[in-house]
Amino acid sequence: MGGTQSKETIAGEKLLIERLRALEVKDEHEYVHVDEKAVVGTSQKFKAPWTAVSVNDIEDWEHELFQDPKNRLALSALSSADPRTVLTSRSTKIDDQQVFNIKIPFEGAPITNQRSSGRCWLFASTNVFRVALMKRHSLEKFELSQAYLFFYDKLEKANFFLEQILDTVNEPLDTRLVQTLLGSPVSDGGQWDMVYNLVNKYGLVPQVLYPDSFNAQNSSAINSIITTKLREDALQLRALATSSTKPGKEIIATKEKMMREIHLILTLTLGPPPAPSTEFTWNYVDKNGTTKTLKTTPLNFAAELSTPKSIRITNSTVHDMFSLVNDPRNEYNTLLTVSRLGNIVGGRGITYVNVTMDVLKEACIRMLKEGLPIFFGSDVGKYSNSQSGIMDPSLIDYELGFNVRLGMSKAERLMTGESAMTHAMVLTAVHVVDGKPVRWRVQNSWGETAGEEGWFVMSDKWMDEFVYQAVVEPRFVSKEVRDVLDSKPKVLPLWDPMGALA
Repeated sequence: MGGTQSKETIAGEKLLIERLRALEVKDEHEYVHVDEKAVVGTSQKFKAPWTAVSVNDIEDWEHELFQDPKNRLALSALSSADPRTVLTSRSTKIDDQQVFNIKIPFEGAPITNQRSSGRCWLFASTNVFRVALMKRHSLEKFELSQAYLFFYDKLEKANFFLEQILDTVNEPLDTRLVQTLLGSPVSDGGQWDMVYNLVNKYGLVPQVLYPDSFNAQNSSAINSIITTKLREDALQLRALATSSTKPGKEIIATKEKMMREIHLILTLTLGPPPAPSTEFTWNYVDKNGTTKTLKTTPLNFAAELSTPKSIRITNSTVHDMFSLVNDPRNEYNTLLTVSRLGNIVGGRGITYVNVTMDVLKEACIRMLKEGLPIFFGSDVGKYSNSQSGIMDPSLIDYELGFNVRLGMSKAERLMTGESAMTHAMVLTAVHVVDGKPVRWRVQNSWGETAGEEGWFVMSDKWMDEFVYQAVVEPRFVSKEVRDVLDSKPKVLPLWDPMGALA
């Protein structure tokens, strides 16, 4: 499939040449890669006359298009099905097999399912946590309650949002900052540091003690209700805060009333969760068939991850683990943070150590060799198929079908909003050939019907292009990388792609 490129009119050719010369392109058939660092601060301004789409040109394009029989075949195929399915590479599907020579001995089970919600980060993190707890309690299958963390995350995000609104009352309502805050007050998504905040304050509970409600599995309705309520609350708080007649105590009391209302909505739709310091009783059967009972609190249950026995299993505590990211727009070996991004007032902020992909992958391989699962963030929708569970840049051949090349670099995709962290999953294995990784095994949270019984395979090339984050233990990176954590961070704006919540 594919076809010949259309001819330009003489005027169009001149305009094209002028634009290419302005971009300093030597070959007008080459893909243009922009050096974003060189562009920043340039004083030159390129102006060109606006041109309308010519009806005659459209007719000429269509006539020439179907002169090529390959395009007539392409029309039949691409208009009757999803182009991504039609253009899927059979050879890539064959190459990307679930075969790995470095694999953690205990991956955890069962495959989890976030259903119609954006809770992937909570599923990925609890799937990492559960490995140590399953070993500690000799369990064959086990899930931590994602809904428990989900409840408190929603509640905390609502409070975080209202505090942000009060903090920005002197900003006009239509500024980019305030509009970004109003855009998604209680997103389902989150980041690793947000997980730490929740576990540190509220602990963990087994899923059987706080299972998913309908609204945990299908979160759009409560998100809509709470978002509308918080936007109304924001306008009310801004009005109160800018009124010279309203004392601070009244503003605080009004905000508390608003939080009680959010708590009511969450409790009635998700169910009342266990209190962090209240004892629960967990009855379970271990892998040997022995019935056991554990009485503890959510905070104490989470603290098991930091006990000597668990540390012997994981060699680290949740507190110590941190995020490596690969953001080629920014200088490597620097600390990044995102302004006003978080979930708990007074909690840990969002920080990333920006490194090359080689450093990130080396840390991941070392962790896998030690038998440790890895939380990672990526742009899962690019060049992937949920049915086959394959993620590979060569999976879909758009150039074959449309004779166009989609060739932006990783930095350019971030610069233009084409890509960001959209999904969190877990790495459990890698296949290495001649010292280089070839493909990675991924535990997803889309149920057993996705991929190969819930498992995905990611090519190393896909990892280079679409993986942005991996949460690692300090001992698996160099001292140079660890020292970055003590440096002053570069602060990115709230709307930066690194502020995307997986």
